[in-house]
Amino acid sequence: MPAPSGSKLIAGSPSSRLTALGIVLPPPPTPLGAYVESSGAGNLLFLSGTLPMVNRKLALAGRLGENLSVKEGQEAARIASLNALAAAQQHLGTLDRLKKLIKLTVLMATTEQFADHAQVADGASNLFAQIFGPEAGHVRLVYGVQSLPAAAPVIIDTIFEIGPIP
Repeated sequence: MPAPSGSKLIAGSPSSRLTALGIVLPPPPTPLGAYVESSGAGNLLFLSGTLPMVNRKLALAGRLGENLSVKEGQEAARIASLNALAAAQQHLGTLDRLKKLIKLTVLMATTEQFADHAQVADGASNLFAQIFGPEAGHVRLVYGVQSLPAAAPVIIDTIFEIGPIP
C-alpha cells in the first residue's frame, strides 16, 4: 500500500514517533454521557467516538460544505485522532502497546451536496500512517450525517490491535 499523501514514517515506537514529529498529546477526553472512553477485549482496544476538542472545548464547529472547508475538516479529523491516541494512552498506560490501527470510521456533519468525505478522513488516516507506518494499513469507513454531538464537524471511531505490556 503506498504511503498516504503527507505521511512519513519515523522508526521506533508510537511514542517515539510522536516525539520525533513534535506532537504532544492533549489530555484524554472525558465522556459526554453515560459511557466509558475505552474498552479492551482480547488484543483489541475499542475507543468511543472522539471529537476535535482542544483544551476541553470544540476546536471547530459547523458543517462541511456549509461553513467549513475540506482543509478545516482534515484538521478536525487530525485533532480527533490525537484525542483518540490520548484515550488509548490513558487506557493502556503507554502508547507503545499499540501495534496498529485496525479500523477507522469517520463521521462528518455535511451538507447534502458535500462529496469530499474521503479527503476529510485523510486528516486522520495520514496521522495514523505517520505513527504506525503505511504498510500497517487500516480499513476505513467514512460517511456524512445531519448532525453530531456538540455541533462537532467530525467524530472518529477507532479499533486498535494491542500487544502485551512492554
